[in-house]
Amino acid sequence: MKAKKSILDENLSRNDPRVKQIILKMKKENYRPDALIEILHTAQNSFGFLPMNVLAFITKELKVPPSRVYSTVTFYHFFSLKSKGEHTCLVCTGTACYVKGAEQILAQLEKTYSLKSGQVTPDNKLGISTARCIGACGLAPAVVVDGEVIPRAKPEDVTAMLSQKMGAAQ
Repeated sequence: MKAKKSILDENLSRNDPRVKQIILKMKKENYRPDALIEILHTAQNSFGFLPMNVLAFITKELKVPPSRVYSTVTFYHFFSLKSKGEHTCLVCTGTACYVKGAEQILAQLEKTYSLKSGQVTPDNKLGISTARCIGACGLAPAVVVDGEVIPRAKPEDVTAMLSQKMGAAQ
């Protein structure tokens, strides 16, 4: 009889520092199922997104149905089931930003990196996305690069900043 493959066998090890953070959070929360959202936040902060094997691990450890974990992840916009990229660029497309040039910024990013909004480069170095409004209308057009708001952004400045962060001259 073949031994059942552990969830941790799929590129996930208890020695992985990211997994250790999740385990530590679960212990801190006494493996309470009602702490699911906090544990998912820890997992996403550790991995940058929520891989299916991590969700399966959390499901098993908290002893909750997979449907509860999956429905929680897909309900909240903050959680992501796919990698957003090592570096992220969010272009605000709200009215103020759009009027002041967000469309040109997005077009430049799409041209420079051969990506559309919501996509990630094949090497997972960069993910580009848009938001209807980030609440920084006075800074329009605003772009968020790796969590930092770039006020009054210009297409060439954003691509230069991303190229520098990615370590490649464009």
